[in-house]
Amino acid sequence: MEKNVTRQQFLAQTAMAGAALLLSSLEGFASALPDKKVKVAVIGCGSVSTQYLPHLSKSKYVEIVSVCDIIPERAATRAKEYNVPNQYPHIDKLLAGAPFDMMITLTDMQEHGRLNKQALNAGKHVWSEKPMANTYREGKALLDLAKSKKLRIWGAPAVVNSPQFAYMSKAIRDGKLGRVASAHAHYGHTGPTWSAFFYEKGGGSLPDLGVYNIATLTGLLGPAKSIMAMTTIVTPERTVDNKGKIKVVAEDNTQLLMEHAGGVLSNVQCGFNFFDPHGHQGKSEENQTIQVWGTHGNMALAGYDWAPHGVDMVTHDHEAPQRFVPDPGEYVWQQGASVISESLVTGKEPLIAAEHALHVLEIIEAARESGISGKKINLISTFKWPVV
Repeated sequence: MEKNVTRQQFLAQTAMAGAALLLSSLEGFASALPDKKVKVAVIGCGSVSTQYLPHLSKSKYVEIVSVCDIIPERAATRAKEYNVPNQYPHIDKLLAGAPFDMMITLTDMQEHGRLNKQALNAGKHVWSEKPMANTYREGKALLDLAKSKKLRIWGAPAVVNSPQFAYMSKAIRDGKLGRVASAHAHYGHTGPTWSAFFYEKGGGSLPDLGVYNIATLTGLLGPAKSIMAMTTIVTPERTVDNKGKIKVVAEDNTQLLMEHAGGVLSNVQCGFNFFDPHGHQGKSEENQTIQVWGTHGNMALAGYDWAPHGVDMVTHDHEAPQRFVPDPGEYVWQQGASVISESLVTGKEPLIAAEHALHVLEIIEAARESGISGKKINLISTFKWPVV
């Protein structure tokens, strides 16, 4: 950032001309796929790939062409498990190897921005696990680069795809809660043990866990106008599988407060110090983790937003709790790349939007700034809303 240019000035200078701006028509991409399949390459063959690859392998819109990992043995294992014809030890070899249409980035989060830029420069669409970059500025540059090359980039999470999210969004729009005033979300466990990157610079509980709740609340209530936050480190040392004992640098405990239009306030609580008997694999969580209050009623999401079980609601007209949409349908958190592949084939815009992912990224970056300065941070980014 240039000297004497404030963060707000920079963001204002680079803000999108319109929230509904699309990089390029998906219909054009669809017409260029005569086989009606998107050739994809997966980079990062660690734990997340074990969730993505099964879903991708079952999609009629996807052909998995290559896998890539800096630990060649992991790439070889995934290639064998899912009958992938090509495997590579480095992104340079991946991009120079068998042709493909879209790269799916599942590496350590600190590498996402660099790898996604390399893929775009090589003429590939990108689906990236969260976050799509490490700073808002880097993410905005990726979006601009994609636009300049008539490509598309998207970022996880895919929480807006669940039928529970759709139901909650419609309930708010239909006025079932009256005038919405406040919302709360939380997600946490005692922290990953398999890799140090969660605790290193650029990691943290915000981009790993809080990102889901931020995406859900902004998706339901609209873009945030400003935020305040406190971020701390509760456990200063951790022992992880790949590096042993390490010093924790990134936040492992966060309280985030967001201001939306119309005076609506919401907050997110996330961290790596939360005991939960459901642990990291919290699919069996039945407690309410997202709550929205209004003047006429309130509703809550049972289960996590990445693994929802239903929406519980009470109103002035029906004070006994009712559960709606108990079935998640086809929604799973790892479906994003498969959904995007279908969109590339059919030409239909997905609910997931790069602008929304960028807004969430700006909130994460602003939360850290607020945690250090103790000040309220105004936001510039926005996205097309309502989502559904």
